[in-house]
Amino acid sequence: NGKSRLIREVVEKVEKGEMKWSDLVNTGIIEYLDAEEEEDSLIAFDESELTEKHTHIEIIKTSLFGSQASLAVFPEHNSAGRVMLAAKMITQGLGVYTTNYNLRLDSDVSLMHYPQRPVVDTVMYKNVKYDNHPVGANVVIAVMTHEGYNIDDAIIFNKSSIDMGLFRSTFFKPYSCEALRYAGGNKDKIEIPGKEVTGYRMEEDYRNLEADGIIFPEAQVNPNDVLIGKTSPPRFLSGMEEFRVGMEGKHESSVASSKEKGKVDTVIISESDEGNKFVSVRLRQPRIPEIGDKFATRHGQKGVIGMLVSKEDMPFTAEGIVPDVIFSPHSIPSRMTVG
Repeated sequence: NGKSRLIREVVEKVEKGEMKWSDLVNTGIIEYLDAEEEEDSLIAFDESELTEKHTHIEIIKTSLFGSQASLAVFPEHNSAGRVMLAAKMITQGLGVYTTNYNLRLDSDVSLMHYPQRPVVDTVMYKNVKYDNHPVGANVVIAVMTHEGYNIDDAIIFNKSSIDMGLFRSTFFKPYSCEALRYAGGNKDKIEIPGKEVTGYRMEEDYRNLEADGIIFPEAQVNPNDVLIGKTSPPRFLSGMEEFRVGMEGKHESSVASSKEKGKVDTVIISESDEGNKFVSVRLRQPRIPEIGDKFATRHGQKGVIGMLVSKEDMPFTAEGIVPDVIFSPHSIPSRMTVG
């Protein structure tokens, strides 16, 4: 009859806890539609559009695009593909992913030093409290060509802005090691491995380990450095290994990868559920934007840094405003990101 079944009386019951989401679905007030069912349905945006021919109505306007796509500003001025791409870029953006990051050891996370609240936002920003943990920063952008270094997807960055902290972040990578127990009373040892241990590395790799076999906080770590020393007892030996003289264990330490370097941020010593000694070390790496890094706007307009230009060599306006970023005007008509 052209009227919504989600009437005021039903809303009041939901607010009082007398009805749950499952009750709304079971009574047919809320209905899930797949893509094929939508083809045969006439869905109204809100109650003002309802007619007798309409079969459904959106629950709320902000649910039309979903939580991520609703964070894209001015989507009506961009192509549909770019709106979906913008939603994906927002999920990849750097910011403060959680306010208690110092109390957690998350895997491979980044934390931006100076995130900013956007000048323009949407209703969804307030609903998900995005202002409490913003992503990205507000920058001055010039849409122009400059010396040929921003062709296609390439963008030019003001090196002076980067030197002052623009888009600077820290990357955290955790390492862990557990001293396991085995049958027969054998167990792993958290210690500095001896030279007689199978798989012993260069002595230089153990330079940061203290007497307990664990690296100390704020130690400078280079690639292939040992972070947590661990020696495992001989087990599952076969063939000639059983007759090797002087073999006392195997090297199974936690080692920084061949591309990792930075400083030790946190060292935590605890016990696992089985009562084994458990050591966690978090490595901290500063990340400064450089040529080849990827950046994107909230409209799905992405690109990589093609050149870093000093402030004195950047273009400026009549008022003396120097842009932070320059990207090519040719990227707007082809990608249709007018928003």
